Amino acid sequence: MTQITLPITPRPQDDLETVVETRTREWHFHIYFLLQSPDETAAALALRDAVLRLRRDGAFVAVPLNRVNKYPIGPHPAGSYEIWVPDSSFSEVFFYLASNRGNLSVLVHPLTSQQRRDHEHRNGWMGTPWPIYLDALPRESDEVPLQYPELRLGWSTAPEDEIPLEERRRRGAKVEELLAEDPEAAPAPVE
Repeated sequence: MTQITLPITPRPQDDLETVVETRTREWHFHIYFLLQSPDETAAALALRDAVLRLRRDGAFVAVPLNRVNKYPIGPHPAGSYEIWVPDSSFSEVFFYLASNRGNLSVLVHPLTSQQRRDHEHRNGWMGTPWPIYLDALPRESDEVPLQYPELRLGWSTAPEDEIPLEERRRRGAKVEELLAEDPEAAPAPVE
C-alpha cells in the first residue's frame, strides 16, 4: 500500500501589522480575446473604451495600458490588454468587469516582485481560463514594478495617506461592538 503524504497547510497570517504591510496594493486585469474573431475583438475594445470613459467620469481608477496586444506577448497566448488598478479601486473594477465582460475571459493577478507566482498561484479568472506561458516571467525581482506613481495610489501611496494601525484597531473594535448582538455574525476569537 502506498502512503500519500499531503503538505501541511500553513496557519493563516493574522498579525495586523504584517497583514497591512504585506497586502497587495496594485492589480492587473488582463482581458483576453480571440484575434481571429472580429466580434470578440470588437467586444474587448468596446469594454476598454467603456473603462476609459468611466475612469474619466470618476467611477474608479483604472489605467488600461495604451498598447493592445494584437498577437501573443509575454505569458499571454492571445490578443489581450492590461488594466492596472490600485487596491482602492479593486472592488469597483472587479465588479464592473465581472458584470460587463460578456464572454471574454479576464485574468486577475496582484502586482508584486514575484511576477511568476502572481500569474501562477495568486491569480483568478473571470470566464474560461486560458493557458499562460509562465517561462516568460521572472520568478523574483528586487523591487515591485511601480506603475503610475504620479497617481500616488497603490504602492506609491504616501505614508500620511495610509490608515494608521491604531485607527484600524479602533474601526475593528467598533465593528465587533456593532455585531455583538447579531446571532448571524461570528464573533472574533478572544485570545
